[in-house]
Amino acid sequence: MAKKEAAEESEEGGGGSKKMLIIIIAAVLVLLIGGGAGYFFFMGGEEEEKISPEQEQAELEKQAKQVGPMVNIDSFIINILDDQESRYLKAAITIEVDSEEATMEINQRMPQLKDAILLLIGNKTFGELNDLQGKIQLRAELINEINSILLKGKVKRIYFTDFVVQ
Repeated sequence: MAKKEAAEESEEGGGGSKKMLIIIIAAVLVLLIGGGAGYFFFMGGEEEEKISPEQEQAELEKQAKQVGPMVNIDSFIINILDDQESRYLKAAITIEVDSEEATMEINQRMPQLKDAILLLIGNKTFGELNDLQGKIQLRAELINEINSILLKGKVKRIYFTDFVVQ
């Protein structure tokens, strides 16, 4: 009888260790599969985002060649700051936008845009507007200012079609 009980205990102990071994193997497989899926999920997304400098340059050139809808702002004359005498800027602007919706919004918000443009340029000095760097800076400031007003689209570029500082 003692031999039977010892045999049953050894069979139960062996069966329990087999179950434990299967559970451990299953857990390891789940972790490996989950880790592999996580790796491909996270690393796969980064590979798509990595663009070579040549591809990026080609994309920028492609976008530069595509001309968006344009909106003209008629000539305006603005007093600019100068310590020695009265100075004026006569300018006309053409705004290139990214969508037709933006064109319609600009036409609807034209008084707001003109006001923002006049206030921005009116605080510039003759020295700031007289050289190329000042005009480039003004262009960047105008794009930021107009984009802060627009809700449905964005300004891609601004072109000065008339620019006389006197």
